[in-house]
Amino acid sequence: MLDYNILPEEVHLHILSLVPATDLIRHCTLVCTLWRDVINSPTLWKTKCQHMGYTSKESLRTPKDWKLFYYLSSKKRNLLRNSCAMEKLKFWKIEQNGGDQWAIEDLPGTHGQDFPDKDVTKYFVTSYRPCIKSQLINLKKMGYGKKLLDHVQPDIVIRDWFAARHDCGSQYKLVVQLLSEEKKPLKVFDPDTVMIEQWSDARWHQMEHTFRDYGPGVRYIYFQHGGQDTQFWAGRYGIRVTGSSVTIEPEDLTA
Repeated sequence: MLDYNILPEEVHLHILSLVPATDLIRHCTLVCTLWRDVINSPTLWKTKCQHMGYTSKESLRTPKDWKLFYYLSSKKRNLLRNSCAMEKLKFWKIEQNGGDQWAIEDLPGTHGQDFPDKDVTKYFVTSYRPCIKSQLINLKKMGYGKKLLDHVQPDIVIRDWFAARHDCGSQYKLVVQLLSEEKKPLKVFDPDTVMIEQWSDARWHQMEHTFRDYGPGVRYIYFQHGGQDTQFWAGRYGIRVTGSSVTIEPEDLTA
């Protein structure tokens, strides 16, 4: 039988860096003391982060905890569903459906501009009365437990894209709340309504916010956005939204 202890530590490191993280934690730590120590070392998780491309040349510093950085990087994804209108209005709760109601259109749209991301091909569009839609994100169901949320409190990053038609004024509104188990607001991002005048350049703009140090107890994220046109034209001449995202992210190494 091969005696693993006679192998150089860098060989153990290389072998274990190729093993999936869940197997490392659940099984490999039980093999021997040497493997446990290697798996618990920052060097292993730094190596895995480099293999996965979670760090880049733009990084200005190293994470406080490489293992945590790897975990959050590997889980990072958009927690909003159907954010680019590819499934019509599925997964969205329609809170207000005024005028000629919410609709889906293809980019760039009449009197519109191309979207920065060429993979995004559709957008939601509002009408001449308020159109508001929302999603409620259950963080436990998304795999984020109480210990992580209460003690680590990783960044929760909100991004939303909006644009107006060139020929019609419109208004845009975004509200995001971090909610408790009882769905009571603990932290709120509620910026002023954005007013866009008629004959704008129709460019897409991004609203972005990062929740940090939000305290214990967060269990849900409530995301709400929408708006309307400001000239009350029949049809869908109001604000356009797409490419929305809610992500839980590792620390920013470029800041």
